[in-house]
Amino acid sequence: MPVGGQAGNGPAGRVTLRDVAELAGVATSTASLVFSGNKPVASDTAERVMAAAAQLGYGGPDPTASSLRHGRSGVIAAVVERRILHAFRDPYVVSVLDGLSQVVGDMGCGLLLLPDTAEGYGDSGPQVSRVAADAAVFMLCGDENNVLATQFTTRGVPVVGTGAPRGADVQVTSDEREASRSIAQLLRDLGHRRVGHVMMPLRWGGDTGVRSISEVRASHFPDTRERAIGVRDVFAKAPLIEAQEPDFDSGYAAARLLLDGDRPPTAIVAQSDLLAAGVVQAALDRGLRVPEDLSVTGYDGVSLPWFPRTLTTIDQHPIDKGRAVGEVVRSLLAGEDVSDVVVPVTLRVGDTTGPAPRA
Repeated sequence: MPVGGQAGNGPAGRVTLRDVAELAGVATSTASLVFSGNKPVASDTAERVMAAAAQLGYGGPDPTASSLRHGRSGVIAAVVERRILHAFRDPYVVSVLDGLSQVVGDMGCGLLLLPDTAEGYGDSGPQVSRVAADAAVFMLCGDENNVLATQFTTRGVPVVGTGAPRGADVQVTSDEREASRSIAQLLRDLGHRRVGHVMMPLRWGGDTGVRSISEVRASHFPDTRERAIGVRDVFAKAPLIEAQEPDFDSGYAAARLLLDGDRPPTAIVAQSDLLAAGVVQAALDRGLRVPEDLSVTGYDGVSLPWFPRTLTTIDQHPIDKGRAVGEVVRSLLAGEDVSDVVVPVTLRVGDTTGPAPRA
């Protein structure tokens, strides 16, 4: 029996799991369960195994060998369709990832962030052909036409989307158009008639500017497209402003195009909470009161601790949405038949909306 951290019977004298099991006085299969966590092991047994591993300097089974035995890498790829810098400034992205990671961790798998360089916009990352992943998740609902999704599918890797890309094995979505229509109808019921709309990008790498409804309908970004159409269902002539990024600064810049015109709106519908926060700040900087002079709505339902208001918004329950994506991945890898999932959203009224100001 090896003692004092000396090499055991493995290749080139390397300490093996069998060495650890012998020192702990348990079966190799029991020691394996302690490291894998796949089944519960008595606490005193687990403590003996871990103490033996520490004494021998054993860090755990080789994950590569395990992958070869089981035909699985134990890795779920989460494709980030924006720059990492921008993605992690967005609390919606972080919340969805948090929910997803909870389920992935429960599965005993790791989560790999994979930047999308297909359109020359994401951060540089590894090629799909070099990524060992059991499934791929496209969590930001970017372009419907995505080369990475096609590459994963061609390799037989299950793909889960959140509205995009096309060809995903399963989509986890909400009714974007109906949700946007409901928040626009709230403003109509409050008496608003001059309403502007600040959209997320219609494509990656664009700039902030006025767009036509035909440009919106031609977009391959389904979340932006469907939310804008929902607003136009209620306000047929609402000006449409595309923001360069779905963030605070772009919301501020987009609001300027609406508020500095000859007939500024009495309400602005923004397609994300960060955009809405930027709109509110732009209004305040122009001496406008929110909501007395201008009502503002968002979309996402995320926590913005630094924002002093409570936005009227569409709450996507992003952590729950991330968990729903994770459960779809779990079911796919278990070989189950899985249908598309529609997750609920909630219209949440805050203090950024009120009756339309009198003329």
